[in-house]
Amino acid sequence: MIKKRTERSAAFCALLFLKERIPVSRFCPLFSSSSGNSIYIGTASDGILIDVGQSAKRTAQALCAMGIDPASLRAVFVTHEHSDHVKGLRVFASQHRLPVYASNGTLAALSDSGCLCDKFTASAVDWNGCEITGMFIKPFHTQHDCREGNGYRIEMPDGRSIAVATDLGEMTREVVEAITGCDLVMLESNHDVDMLRSGSYPYVLKQRILSKYGHLSNEVCAQTLASLVNKGTTRFVLGHLSIENNIPQLAYDTSARALLLEGAKEGRDYTMCVAPRLCPEEVIIF
Repeated sequence: MIKKRTERSAAFCALLFLKERIPVSRFCPLFSSSSGNSIYIGTASDGILIDVGQSAKRTAQALCAMGIDPASLRAVFVTHEHSDHVKGLRVFASQHRLPVYASNGTLAALSDSGCLCDKFTASAVDWNGCEITGMFIKPFHTQHDCREGNGYRIEMPDGRSIAVATDLGEMTREVVEAITGCDLVMLESNHDVDMLRSGSYPYVLKQRILSKYGHLSNEVCAQTLASLVNKGTTRFVLGHLSIENNIPQLAYDTSARALLLEGAKEGRDYTMCVAPRLCPEEVIIF
C-alpha cells in the first residue's frame, strides 16, 4: 500500500511538473503605432485587451483573424486617453459588455471626451493589482503628456510575466522596476532621433516628442533591453513605432546591436520582433 501511494505521489508530481511546463501564456499586439494601439494578453481560454485604439469593427476582425473569440475577453485595461489608444473603446466595450479599467486621471479624461457610457462599467485601476481570470494585473505610472498614464505588468497563471510599457518619455525608476524580470516585455521604440530632428514635424512637436513627457527613442529602448536581458527577459516586442520618424528595421537593428554588445544572441538568449502597425501577424505562445 505504501509503495502504491508513493508511486501515485511521484506520478502526480510528474504530472504537475508537465502542466507547469505546458505553454499557456498568449500575447498578441493587434495594432501598434500612432494610427492605433491594442494588445491581447490571455491564456488558452480567455484574456484581456490593453487599449482599443482602432474601431470596434477592426479590433474584432483582428482578434478573429488570430483565432481569438471576442466573447472570451474579460476586461479592457486602458493606458491613457489619447485617441490612438481609445478610438474604439466606447463601442467595443459596449458591444461586448466589458468592464473598463484605467487610472483616475484617465477615467476623468475619458468621461470628458464622451468615451464612457452606461453600457459598461468603468473603474479605477488598483495600484496594488487585481486578479482577472487567473491573471494578476498590476499597473505602474508612466511619464507622458496625458492626465495619468500607466503601463501594466501581468502575472500569468502559469507563472510567466508580461509587461507593456509604451508612450513614455523616459525610463523612470518605477517603470524599470515594474518591467525588470518579466519573461516578455513590449517596450516603446518610437523614433530615431536623427530622423525626428531632420524631419518635417513642427519644432514644437519635435520638442514634445523628445521631452521627458514624450516618447522613447530607439537608442533608449535598446539600452533598456540590454539591461533587461541580463535580468532574465527572453522575449522582446518593440512597439509604438512612429510612421514618419522610424523604420522597423532600424528600430530592430538598434536594439539588436545593443543586445549583441551585452553578449546576447538572438535565438539563443532572446527573441525579438517589431509589433505590427496595421494588422496582427502572430500570437506569441510561451
